[in-house]
Amino acid sequence: MTIEVPAELAACHARFRGDEGREWIAALPALALSYLQRWDLRLDGQARHGMVALVLPVLRRDGSPAALKLQHVDYEHVGEGSALRAWAGDGAVLCYEEGDEALLLERLEDRPLTTMPSADEACAIIASLLKRLHSYEAPAGTRPLSEIVSGMLADVPKTLAGMASSTERDALRYWASALEEVSVGGVGNGDRLLHWDLHYDNVLAGTREPWLAIDPKPLRSDPGFDLLPALHNRWDEIVATGDVGRAVRRRFDIMVEILGLPRDRAVAWTLGRVLQNSIWEIAEGPDRLETVQLAIAEALLD
Repeated sequence: MTIEVPAELAACHARFRGDEGREWIAALPALALSYLQRWDLRLDGQARHGMVALVLPVLRRDGSPAALKLQHVDYEHVGEGSALRAWAGDGAVLCYEEGDEALLLERLEDRPLTTMPSADEACAIIASLLKRLHSYEAPAGTRPLSEIVSGMLADVPKTLAGMASSTERDALRYWASALEEVSVGGVGNGDRLLHWDLHYDNVLAGTREPWLAIDPKPLRSDPGFDLLPALHNRWDEIVATGDVGRAVRRRFDIMVEILGLPRDRAVAWTLGRVLQNSIWEIAEGPDRLETVQLAIAEALLD
């Protein structure tokens, strides 16, 4: 039995993780074979992949379909199996088995929510899924958002020093102050189980339910921190409307209404996500803020 690693997946690991990533990719076929044997699985189709994980369609011992997901577990993916077990299929893919670097999951269709023609309808589906996911308390050991917030705020001075525009530095300072204010004291549903990355490609069509969330990066915090991915994905469609600010607010309003969130807190948490993305971006070398993040922040503050 031969397991071939897609070249695109290998390239992603080499780019973002260097030698460590190349070593993991080299060991991946053996890792896959070990879990196929451990869980008595048979390959049943062509491999899929994202930027991090290899997903193999498999059949279980009883002939039922499943998906074997293999990935290097970094700080973002810690607790994925625990989160999926907590949700137990309520709006998310089912998890049958968990190993150190493997999950055996319910098999879904290779048809993401990106394929839905209406972005508004797709955004409403994401919000409806998030409402269900947020109804669960985060399991013990789930990473608290407060830990990430502390790190972000500590990185602000270094980020500011790498920026060329005084206007953009003022914007970043404002986002940081909004995040600091909303996160103080843990006001609100600070114990909710968050997905952290629920964009349109992380929702797949299923047979048990029409649409289900995949690939969580679990956090314990306030639901308002979970909105940004649905705003900045499918961005070309926002630009095509001819009014970026209005289109951003349209998606944001859909989500806030369905989730029943206080608008001011949802804005502040989303500015925190914009801050997070901007810190990551500036750390990569650019000295200007990414235009999409700026546009979202400006739309929400208009």
